Amino acid sequence: MGKIDKTHSLSVSRQCELLNVPRSSFYYSPLEDGSYNDELMKQIDKQYMDTPFYGVPRMTNHLRGLGYKVNPKRIRRLYRKMDLCAIGPRPNTSKPHKGEGHAIYPYLLRGLTVDRPNQVWAMDITYIPLGSSHMYLVGIIDVYSRYIVGWSLSNTMTTRWCRECLDEAIKNHGVPEIVNTDQGSQFSSPEFSAYFSSHEGLKFSMDGKGRAIDNIFIERFWRNIKYEKIYLEPSDNGLDLYRKIKEYMTYYNTERPHQGLEYKRPVEIYRTAA
Repeated sequence: MGKIDKTHSLSVSRQCELLNVPRSSFYYSPLEDGSYNDELMKQIDKQYMDTPFYGVPRMTNHLRGLGYKVNPKRIRRLYRKMDLCAIGPRPNTSKPHKGEGHAIYPYLLRGLTVDRPNQVWAMDITYIPLGSSHMYLVGIIDVYSRYIVGWSLSNTMTTRWCRECLDEAIKNHGVPEIVNTDQGSQFSSPEFSAYFSSHEGLKFSMDGKGRAIDNIFIERFWRNIKYEKIYLEPSDNGLDLYRKIKEYMTYYNTERPHQGLEYKRPVEIYRTAA
């Protein structure tokens, strides 16, 4: 099976074209360093799906119980790398990102009745295990219909990557009224937030830090795709992972009945009501 190779004489764009992989949805194959940290991150990811309220101390204790030699300092560093934090209020939750120009926007969903497609989109990033390494998946879900309007795979979490994913979703599905994210640096950066001024009427909403429950629909989707696809069918390279994620996205949107939608499929709700 083909694989994107950054060291090849052909550009990444040309390789994606030849392999029929959209360039905007695939950002390089990951570095396969076979590190101990990657093994730890796989274990952290699986446990976090079950117990998202686990902070560093509890996760450290859990990993020690599995036989891993770890300390809180290492686990705290891996939590930052995976963009994880325990669900629940934390001290200084309103404190903005320390980077110059980064801003925290108000949370606009409190008390809001979501009753139509493209009213609210939720956007988030999650860690994806891959062989002896890992990649990241960004996804955008329409809150009303649970329809995935956009996604992209990358081996690094960058603002440009997130912005291009949102731009592609808007091109395909139109401009939503509100986009809700967490306070991650990719979303609080000037490059990402400036995007909203270019679309009249588009509002930017942010969760309180450490409150993954605010973005519950995309968080539930991460659990679904990992337990129903990623963990069941491990991938050894980026292209294989991309294809499996693409298969699941199609299945989730068009075939998988959703209990919260009275067992209708997201595409039925999204296209009927849009």
